[in-house]
Amino acid sequence: MWDAHDGMGWWMLLGSVWFVLFWVFIIWAFTRVLSGSIRGSQASESAMDIAKRRYARGENTREGFERLRRDLGS
Repeated sequence: MWDAHDGMGWWMLLGSVWFVLFWVFIIWAFTRVLSGSIRGSQASESAMDIAKRRYARGENTREGFERLRRDLGS
């Protein structure tokens, strides 16, 4: 009867830590899946789209853009 104050002790702490780690893993896995699907949609961008965007930003000259367009066949 005098030892009733010990309760679960370390088992409760260990269970709480596992519970938190479980949810951290679930959230981490969910964000990895979502970031992978976002990157996958960006990967479908064509080479011509990239060339147009770089030309619009001023990263490429008109001559360079025309050469890329000819090389890509569009």
